[in-house]
Amino acid sequence: MVLHIGVVGLGCDWESRHRPALHSLQDRFKVEFICDEVALRARNAASQFNAMAPNGFRRAISADHIDAVFLLDQQWSGLLPMQSACAAGKAVYLNTALEMDADSQSELVRLIETTKVPFMIEFPRRFAPATIRLKELIATQLGQPKLIFCHHRITPANGSNSPRSLIIQRYLAEIFDWCRYIVDGKPESLFSVSYPRAEQPSDIEYQMLSVDFQSKEDPARRVVAQISAGTYLRSDWPEAVSFRPPAAMQVCCENGIAFIDLPNTLIWFNGAGRHMESLEGERPVGERLLASFHRLLENGNHHFDCLNEFRESTRVIQAARQSIAENRRIVF
Repeated sequence: MVLHIGVVGLGCDWESRHRPALHSLQDRFKVEFICDEVALRARNAASQFNAMAPNGFRRAISADHIDAVFLLDQQWSGLLPMQSACAAGKAVYLNTALEMDADSQSELVRLIETTKVPFMIEFPRRFAPATIRLKELIATQLGQPKLIFCHHRITPANGSNSPRSLIIQRYLAEIFDWCRYIVDGKPESLFSVSYPRAEQPSDIEYQMLSVDFQSKEDPARRVVAQISAGTYLRSDWPEAVSFRPPAAMQVCCENGIAFIDLPNTLIWFNGAGRHMESLEGERPVGERLLASFHRLLENGNHHFDCLNEFRESTRVIQAARQSIAENRRIVF
């Protein structure tokens, strides 16, 4: 089944993830139109797919031959493309949900629940080859996780126009979902701290979450995840960006420890020594995400419950704000 899609907002992941995946999966997706707030960028992208670059998205979305809409960037139009897609009964692929403010996220949930359109929210770390391999190792070699450490340095070339606090919120929400997927449990409590921007104290340039998880396999077992993200690297420090980047995830388990460099590298240690696995030959994350969305529309097969995971991630971010404001651990 070939899905005829429209793209609204190209976003910072277009060149690295979405464009290559759509090219590779041309037997499943036909790009019909591309809209972006920068018209030249939309025309250039559309020419690569022999697609249209209309001036507005409303009429393009509501066209009868369009099966789904890809919303890949937060732009001036806010929730209007989402509202148009839901009103037209089109399936929606979202890359912007975790970077919305709280009111927009609540409206997004309401729209999805009211219209019941097929949808998928991106949680890319779940689909990384290194993540899938780590889950296998936890089941066979490493044993259950005990401690997880994740830190993401957001570079000045992030490409998003959102406030720094919302950019950090997006990465914290993604990483929390990643940790929850690895633990296969639910959060019990969290504590959060943040560091404000000197030039704009109402915004932040760093935030940390310490989350206690309860294992689904053994409710008595606790897993602690230390999650942090920051935009503290400045554009006039170009060499600092690439200096000793930390592992995307460090997992201390019962029988060993693993280090993940996204998307394809996994190094793990146990009693037998060091093991390095490079998964370059595996299908890229973008293709895995789009293939999952295609399965959803083709036969209703959810890879996972996006709405439930989205609610859980937004609940944690809201609890983190409360923790910072009240300077205390929040118990769920």
